[in-house]
Amino acid sequence: MKDPKIIVALDFPDHGQAIEFSRRTSPDQCRLKVGKELFTSAGPALVEELIDSGYEVFLDLKFHDIPNTVEKAASAAARLGVWMLNVHALGGAEMMRAAREGIEVVANRPFLIAVTVLTSMSPRDLQEIGMEIPLPQLVDRLAQGAIESGLDGVVCSAREAPMLRASIGDAALLVTPGIRPEWAAANDQHRIVTPRQALENGASYLVIGRPITQHADPAEALRLITQSIS
Repeated sequence: MKDPKIIVALDFPDHGQAIEFSRRTSPDQCRLKVGKELFTSAGPALVEELIDSGYEVFLDLKFHDIPNTVEKAASAAARLGVWMLNVHALGGAEMMRAAREGIEVVANRPFLIAVTVLTSMSPRDLQEIGMEIPLPQLVDRLAQGAIESGLDGVVCSAREAPMLRASIGDAALLVTPGIRPEWAAANDQHRIVTPRQALENGASYLVIGRPITQHADPAEALRLITQSIS
């Protein structure tokens, strides 16, 4: 079975555009990520439709709430049949352990990963909310907490992947957004790297959205990126 490294972020506002994109590529070329906007618009039915068409889906809702609520939300996501889901590491160890318990309701449980620090956040942004710890140390601390809580890996910037490989080991999944091919605009991402650099740094999977979905020819953009990491 193929293990495509690219997870395309379906940054679309509605069901129709997401399904149209999914028909222009195939499950052996990429996985698909459904985030807050699309999930709020199209709901669980879209996730199930994508799964039924053969795609493995990363449900990117970044659960962050009291442990009981997160456990039930994770359980509901697992029952949808998603391939991966996430929580915020800032929710703490008890919350992350509850999420892990929640996904055990299905035989083939999804991967559960934790967001460390959003790739759109700069050190200055962290200082503004009272986070005085240096960004790399904060990411490392949150990642170690996620692994100790029984999670499968973390979401992180590919710039932090070498540090985390040394810290949490080779078995952990490192899912890296903020990926931009050389020919793509940075948009609102700060800690960005190219697809090849990300994999060389130790990333397991690359989350790429607008460089593919907003390209004049999304299928060609996906092909070019896949070629660049082959």
